[in-house]
Amino acid sequence: MDERGKFTRQEILSQPESWASALEVLNKQHVKIQEISQKEKYEQVIFTGCGSTYYLSLAAATLFQEMTGLPSRALPASELWLYPRSSYCDCDRTLLIAISRSGETTETLRACDTFSTRDRGSLLTMVCFPDSQLARKGTLNLIFPSGMEKSVAQTRAFSTLYLGVVGLSTLWSGRVDLFNKIDTLPSIGQGLITNYHSMTEQIGKNLQLDRIFFLGSGARYGLACELNLKMKEMSLTYSEAFHFLEFRHGPMSMVTSDSLIIGLISEENSSHEFSVLDDIRNLGGHVLSIGESYTDISFLSGVEEVFRNILYLPFGQMIAYERSMAKGLNPDHPNNLDSVVKLS
Repeated sequence: MDERGKFTRQEILSQPESWASALEVLNKQHVKIQEISQKEKYEQVIFTGCGSTYYLSLAAATLFQEMTGLPSRALPASELWLYPRSSYCDCDRTLLIAISRSGETTETLRACDTFSTRDRGSLLTMVCFPDSQLARKGTLNLIFPSGMEKSVAQTRAFSTLYLGVVGLSTLWSGRVDLFNKIDTLPSIGQGLITNYHSMTEQIGKNLQLDRIFFLGSGARYGLACELNLKMKEMSLTYSEAFHFLEFRHGPMSMVTSDSLIIGLISEENSSHEFSVLDDIRNLGGHVLSIGESYTDISFLSGVEEVFRNILYLPFGQMIAYERSMAKGLNPDHPNNLDSVVKLS
């Protein structure tokens, strides 16, 4: 029996269940989240992580600023640790939100320790493993054990932690009315995975495609970066991520009949994004559009756009998984990678 990829497959398909458990955590912590949001007047928010959780931070910072109005940005933990003078401005109070699947990544731990030692502000952590070092360092530690994984490449952990950010942003902004609507996401996600599994399997197994691009703007750019990373990690495929309209400024030259461009379509700016995909089709490239409606994969969720961003993730992950399997690789154990990076 072929055991390759069994953990990755199970972790991708079980994401909706993990989301439901994460919502229980957020419901239990919502009072503490609202208390810390009202206790101090932060002047900036910095999200940090490494690898996948850095890309999560990119998406999180955009979403958090959009919902709360607080200036927010994302930096790799190694930059905060090694280059603090260029990473921090002279704001009086900073909220650092450190995100890590394992809670044991050296760069993230050192960035948090340096931040706390210099009394720059408050630290909030988001992790999957409750017994980790990072889970004990924050003023508030949000722990999502349903995101724990055995695979090296993050799938379930990423989406579960991202849902934590969505809940955090909603509660921080005082929009409890919106927060109460998030609980529809697990059932929506399960239906979509079931409906589009065969499509993503077919696309993933098409090894005639030799280069894959992910396009996403706004909060979806960080998600595009993460799906690009999944494609590289699992299937060793040439893959890149770009903001939608930036693709015309150079990367368009890479489009051939063997290219696949996956567009994470927004609601607000869909006309501009569809126009880019039309240009790509005219050049002979293959296109897969994902979004709420009028797309190849349509959510038809009826929920607010800030919530539905999580629904893009399983499809890019499944394509990367199927491509890895078709190439005879093991997505559970990508080349040259460990699940946790620890420095001496």
